[in-house]
Amino acid sequence: MNLIKKIFRKLRQGMLKELMSELLWIYGYGVRYKWAILWYMVLGVFGTAMSFGASIISKNIIDAVTGYNSGGLAMAAVFYVGMQLVRIVTNALSGRISAKIEIKVDQEIRGDIYDKVMQADWEKMSQYHSGDLLNRVDNDVASISSSVLGWVPDFITRLLQFLGALGIILYYDPTLAGLALLSAPVTLLVSRALTKKMRSYNKRMREVSSDVMAFNEESFQNVQVIKSFGLTALYEKKLRDVQKVYRDVRLDYNKFSIITSAFMSLIGSAVSIVCFGWGVYRLWTGHITYGTMTLFLQMATSLSGSFSSLVYMVPRAISAATAAGRIMAVSELPKEKCENLEEIRHFLEENRSCGIQVAVRNMDFSYCTGKKVFQNADFIARPGEIVALVGPSGEGKTTMLRILLGIVNVQRGTVRVASGRQADADSGQSYEITAATRMLFSYVPQGNTMFSGTIAENLRIMKQDATDEELNRVLELVCADGFVHSIPTGLNSPVRERGGGFSEGQIQRLSIARALLADAPVLLLDEATSALDVATERRVLKNIMKAENHKTCIVTTHRPSVLGICSRVYRISGGSISKVDEEEVSQMMMDF
Repeated sequence: MNLIKKIFRKLRQGMLKELMSELLWIYGYGVRYKWAILWYMVLGVFGTAMSFGASIISKNIIDAVTGYNSGGLAMAAVFYVGMQLVRIVTNALSGRISAKIEIKVDQEIRGDIYDKVMQADWEKMSQYHSGDLLNRVDNDVASISSSVLGWVPDFITRLLQFLGALGIILYYDPTLAGLALLSAPVTLLVSRALTKKMRSYNKRMREVSSDVMAFNEESFQNVQVIKSFGLTALYEKKLRDVQKVYRDVRLDYNKFSIITSAFMSLIGSAVSIVCFGWGVYRLWTGHITYGTMTLFLQMATSLSGSFSSLVYMVPRAISAATAAGRIMAVSELPKEKCENLEEIRHFLEENRSCGIQVAVRNMDFSYCTGKKVFQNADFIARPGEIVALVGPSGEGKTTMLRILLGIVNVQRGTVRVASGRQADADSGQSYEITAATRMLFSYVPQGNTMFSGTIAENLRIMKQDATDEELNRVLELVCADGFVHSIPTGLNSPVRERGGGFSEGQIQRLSIARALLADAPVLLLDEATSALDVATERRVLKNIMKAENHKTCIVTTHRPSVLGICSRVYRISGGSISKVDEEEVSQMMMDF
């Protein structure tokens, strides 16, 4: 009783506690397919029984051939062949069931993790490199899905194989059974001693694997920049450095595995030699027949093999648990706030014709890294207005748009949306900005945000049932209809990864058109016209506000050229937001 209490106390502590929680997490996916797994186990047990039956019949056949028992040779041969055929069919069915379960679990985990990453709090999730996330979703999930059948089903099958072989040997020769189990204490002691080291190696291997994938993914994303800056040789060297770290860790783990495997093989070989010697001695002294000797060898091999398989489930368990721990870390990220979706959707429909106003009052915001961005910030944007946010790079213009989109959350003050019919956001119904209010906004971020596909497919991301007429309308508003229709394939023209094949100005106009297609009351433009000439920039913004005069437009810009058509201009600097008067706006435009 004290021993059992001690074991459970250890399980609740430290590494074993963590290991058990990870294995239980894997079990949570496997139990969903309990009936398929049960059928897999039944087939495994049946296959094991057929294997034992074939071994016993082969003993009788050998005894019959060698003259010890010549009766029933033909019948034994028929049974032997039949059992072998049944075993082959059983293994085939097991393989098919195993593949189905593994694929289903693999896809289910990948789907769950993808959903959780997409719904996770952006600040927390952004602490992970995208290459590391890809490695976790790819390699770690593959390790977990392949281990689902490696637990209870394989354990029971191997255990029955072990007990069956042990029982047969005990029936014919108890001494041989004892000799066959000589390696058991050594194997258990070695496995216990190496468990912690195995876990450490597995964690390090997965970390360096993520580093390699992250480097490759980031390099391929920025290959144009690398080429343009003449950094090809530098990045080729960096890859070799990353590969060297991976190679060193991999070879170190390989060395550890070889040494432990060689030691275990040495123990197993020694036991096999002892068992073989004992069997030869018993045959030489006439205590057993040739058939029994053959059966002994088969059962001793089966006994040793099944026991080794049971023991080697430990490193497999550690590998799968390590992978599960990495997946759990991502899946347990806090979710972004996304409440009262239906209420916000109803609010949107009620105010689609009059528009939405956005109000920021006494707002403080800092990133989780501790970087303070805003303190006592205020500004307002109403329907029919273009409101500009200006200021030096790094002062918080993009951060403000993230706040408005509910991607990050403020620590103090209010950031709210209200009906455009109200005098201000505080006089009637209003809503705190969260992920749920994101449907009220259309967003055009900095940089290239086009996806692989066609122009039409990129635009329809925001409205999947949009007609060609609707697409052409928004293209005309952003002055993109000319270049689109000058291409022979028009709306069906291919867009390569990251907008390949189009200029920055063309990509910006397509991105704005895509945002307009969403028909959200508030349009956020983050340096979204920076690649356009001044005349086109002003024409695009005037077209938008003329066609959709109820829309609230908030732009961030470094270029004062657009400020002349703005209702208000706010400067972001030193953590505060201040309104820029008309005289200063005029001076900024003249200086530009």
